Amino acid sequence: MLGAQLMIILDATVVNIALPHIQTSLHFSVTNSAWVLNGYTLTFGGLLLLGGRAGDILGRRRMFTAGIAIFTLASLIGGLAPSAGVLLAARAVQGVGGALASPAVLALIIGSYSEGRERTKALGIYTGVVMGGSSLGLVLGGVITQWLDWRWVLFINIPIGIAVLIATPRFVAETARVPGRFDLAGAITSVAGVGALVYAFIRVGTNGWSDTVALASFAAAAVLLAAFLVIETRAAEPITPLRLFADAGRSGSFVARLLLVAGMFGMFFFLTQFLQKVLGFSPIQAGIAFLPMTIALFAVSRFVPRLLPVLGPQRLMIAGMLPVIAGMAWLSQVSPQTSYWSGVFEPMLLIGIGMGVVFVPLTTVSLAGVRREDSGAASSMVNVMQQVGGSLGLAVLVSVYGTAARSAAAHPAAGLSGVALQHQVLAHGMGTAFGLAAIFDVAVLVLVVTLLRARKPAVPDTPADLVDEEAAATASAE
Repeated sequence: MLGAQLMIILDATVVNIALPHIQTSLHFSVTNSAWVLNGYTLTFGGLLLLGGRAGDILGRRRMFTAGIAIFTLASLIGGLAPSAGVLLAARAVQGVGGALASPAVLALIIGSYSEGRERTKALGIYTGVVMGGSSLGLVLGGVITQWLDWRWVLFINIPIGIAVLIATPRFVAETARVPGRFDLAGAITSVAGVGALVYAFIRVGTNGWSDTVALASFAAAAVLLAAFLVIETRAAEPITPLRLFADAGRSGSFVARLLLVAGMFGMFFFLTQFLQKVLGFSPIQAGIAFLPMTIALFAVSRFVPRLLPVLGPQRLMIAGMLPVIAGMAWLSQVSPQTSYWSGVFEPMLLIGIGMGVVFVPLTTVSLAGVRREDSGAASSMVNVMQQVGGSLGLAVLVSVYGTAARSAAAHPAAGLSGVALQHQVLAHGMGTAFGLAAIFDVAVLVLVVTLLRARKPAVPDTPADLVDEEAAATASAE
C-alpha cells in the first residue's frame, strides 16, 4: 500500500525537472506549464474526499485497484501525448486515479493504531513516504529526463502500476461495505470552486490583474465555494463533516498544512527552473541538486517520533519552522550571480531539516482526538489540504512570479540585454515568489504558536486500544 502511495506522491513532483523539456516539446510558457502540475494535484486533492467515501460504500480494495488501473492507463496516455492538451487531460485523469486509490492508506493506519507511541511511529513512516517521496521525485525526474526522455517520467508508472494490480488481491483484504449515499453536489462544487480559483491565479500570472476572465473566475470561485459550504451544512451525509473544524487546534493544523505545502511545492517548481534556466544545470544535475534536501528530510523524519512524546508537537513544530523560514528567505535573494553552493545548497538543507521536523507532529495534531466515526474523513482532509495547498499555492506564486517578471522586463537594469536580461527577469520573478513562500511559512509559525497548543500525550498503546480494520472501514463512512 505504501509502495503504491509512493508512486502516486512521486507524480506530484517527478515532472518538475522535466518541465523545461516539456515546455520546449509541447510549446508551453513558464506560467502555463504550471498546469502540468496543477492538473494533477487539483483533481487529486479535489476528489480525495469523494474517493474515500466511495471506498466506504463500494469497498476499499475495489476502489484502490480501480484507482491504480486508471492512474496507470493515464500515465501511458500522458507519456504518448502529442500535444499540450492531451498531456494536461492525462495528468487530470491521473489525479482522479490517485484520489480513488490513496484514501485507504492513511485511514487504515489511523484505524489500526490508537493515539500514542505506535500511531506516532506509523505516522512517521507514512510521513517519510509522502514528504520524502515528493522531493525524491525531483531526483528521479532529473535522472529519467537526462538519460531517457521526459516522457519516461510517466512511462515509469506503468510497470509499477501493473505490479501493484497483480499483488493487491493477494495481500490486501476487501473491507466491508457501508450503506450510504454519495455527496455529489458537495464534490462537484468543491472541485469546481477550487479549480476556478487556481485558474484565476494562473490567468493573473499570465495576463495581469486587469484580465476580465481572471476576475470572472475569482467571482465564480467565491460563488461555488459558498455553495459548497451551504450544501455541507444541509447534507445528510456530507463529504466534509464541518464538525471536524470545531476544534481550533485541528482547524489551525489544516490551514498550516495548506500554507506549508503551498510554499514547498512553489519552491520545487521555481527552483528547478532556476537551476536549469539560470545556472545552466542539466536535468540530472538539477535532480541531484535536490538530493541533500531529500536525504535530510528522510533522516530527520525518522527521529522525530522518538522526540514527540518528550517535547510535544508544538515545540517540535516551532523548532522545525525556524529553519524553513530562514531557508525560504535565503532563497528569495537569488540572482543570476547566485551559485549553487553559496545560495541554493545551504537553504535547501535548512528547508529539508525543518520540513522533516514539522510534518510528523503536524499530522499527529490533525488527527489527535478525532472521534472514531470521523477518522476516515479526518484522514482524507489531511491529504486534501496537502494536495489543494500544493495546487493553490503554486497558482498564487506563479501569479506573483508573472507580475514581478513583467515589471523587471519593463524596467531593465542599465546595460542588460539578451540572455543576461532574460536571466535577470527570471531570477527577479523567482526571488519574489520565494519571498511570498517565506511569508506563508511565517503565517504557519504564527498558527503553531497561537492555535496548535501542545496536547497531553496519549497513554502507551495496549491491544485493547487498537481498532481492527473492519471497524476502521465502518468508522470512516463519515
